[in-house]
Amino acid sequence: MNVNGVTSTQAAYGSYTATPKETTATEAAKSTSTTQDSGVVYEHSAEQTSSTKKTYTPNTNLINQLKADAEARTSQLRSLVEKMMTQQSTAYGQANDIWQFLRNGNYKVDPATRLQAQKDIAEDGYWGVKQTSDRILSFATALTGGDPDKIDEMKAAFEKGYKKAEATWGGQLPGICQQTYDAVLSGFDKMAEDAGK
Repeated sequence: MNVNGVTSTQAAYGSYTATPKETTATEAAKSTSTTQDSGVVYEHSAEQTSSTKKTYTPNTNLINQLKADAEARTSQLRSLVEKMMTQQSTAYGQANDIWQFLRNGNYKVDPATRLQAQKDIAEDGYWGVKQTSDRILSFATALTGGDPDKIDEMKAAFEKGYKKAEATWGGQLPGICQQTYDAVLSGFDKMAEDAGK
């Protein structure tokens, strides 16, 4: 198989030379001057066929419909965002003022949670008066190292903390808290009595 025809550098095409038409000197001069001066010139035709002429008119009905739809959708989105923001601000307000939310009692508690809470605040429960007051007194004793001279200072700190809790709550604390308060004060008095103060 020979590939010389493909890789050869010889011209594989023939040349064609047109025989020039005899022109007069005036035609040659006229042709040369027109070509050099103007180049290609577009001449607009005054005649247009019906297939090339198209008239564009705005569809005002469709435009008005699209504008109305866009405005309705924008209003719907704005309403959705405003509703979401309102709900978040309410939740944020409740989260930051949880004590007021709890104090008002405007919430529902499922039966299992209610039962557990009742156990926790019962007389022998972890958040009951006895256990809570014992923890507070044990903490005060641990802080002072059992120093009887610090009993009055710890008692004053406890009273100050209780007042802050009432301020945070927004009023008088529930009955169980007041009972715990009384039990803690009695415990401090007993500690002072035992220390001979």
